[in-house]
Amino acid sequence: MKEQIIRRILDAIRVELADEFDRNFERKGFFGRKWKPRRPRRGARGTLLAVTGAHRRSIRAQVVGHAVRFTSAVSYAEIHNEGFNGTVNVPAHSRRTPGGGSTLVRTHSRQVNMPQRRFIGDGPDTRRIVEDIIAQEMQLFVENLTRTLYIT
Repeated sequence: MKEQIIRRILDAIRVELADEFDRNFERKGFFGRKWKPRRPRRGARGTLLAVTGAHRRSIRAQVVGHAVRFTSAVSYAEIHNEGFNGTVNVPAHSRRTPGGGSTLVRTHSRQVNMPQRRFIGDGPDTRRIVEDIIAQEMQLFVENLTRTLYIT
């Protein structure tokens, strides 16, 4: 019975936090703490983390043991969430040219200063949500247990 209660709590936490973290993309910040705006660029559209929606759609939540784990399939998710100041290696790739052709770009290093734009993580709001869910689930458990005790 204890494991069932823990599983219900973890499932509720997974669903609720996944919804809240998804809403952070709408809020353009982490629970009201706004993201630093993107650097102005010609042709740039939308918020940096929501241009195509691929980043937002890539977020997955799963219960693993007695924890809820959030992951993303996109390689840049961690850099945006945590911020980064350092050197990255850019692999060789093709780049389109204005005439419809392409040109090969060689492997090189690039200095990156990416400000933190957190969308997933721990904090006072996250903890409040978890505490509320635990309190609600425990209240339901007590009510169901009380009903069962009075009926038999």
